[in-house]
Amino acid sequence: MLLSRTTEYALQALIYLATQRPGEPVLSRDISDYLGVPAQYLAKILQDMAKRGVLDSFKGRGGGFVLRPGAEGMNILEIIEIVEGQRFGEGCVLGLKACADETACPVHKQWSPIKRQVMDLLAQQTIGSMAEAVRAGRYRIQVPGMEDFRLRPAAAKGITR
Repeated sequence: MLLSRTTEYALQALIYLATQRPGEPVLSRDISDYLGVPAQYLAKILQDMAKRGVLDSFKGRGGGFVLRPGAEGMNILEIIEIVEGQRFGEGCVLGLKACADETACPVHKQWSPIKRQVMDLLAQQTIGSMAEAVRAGRYRIQVPGMEDFRLRPAAAKGITR
C-alpha cells in the first residue's frame, strides 16, 4: 500500500484508543495483542505519538496511553505527516528525485488527479469518524479470530468492563 507499516500501526492504534472510554489509559501491550502487531514496535510508535502531542502517556499502575483532547478530530493525512515526518504525497510515485509538471515521470499525468482524490479522502477521514464507524459495526479492525473490536482482550476472555 501507500503507507508505511509504522503509519498503518499508528492509525490502527489511534482508532482503537478512540473506541475506548475517554481518559481511561490502555496498555500498549493490550493494544498490540488486540491488533496483532509486534508489542515493542507498537510501544515505540505510541511513545513517539505521545512526544508529538497526539497521546498522553501515564507510567506505573493504572498507566497506559490515552488520546489527548482534540486528537479525535485529527485526520488521517495529519497522522501520516506526523508519523512519516514529511509531506505525504509530495514525492514521485515511482521514487524519482525530480517529478513535476516540467519534469514529469511516465505516470505523472495520470497519477496527479488520482493523488489529489486520495489526499482529499485522507483529509476528510478523522480518527473520531473512523472510531465511530467501528463502534457502529460498519468496520472492524481486529486480529483474525477476535469477535468484536470494541472489546479489550480481557473482554474476549469473558471479563467485561
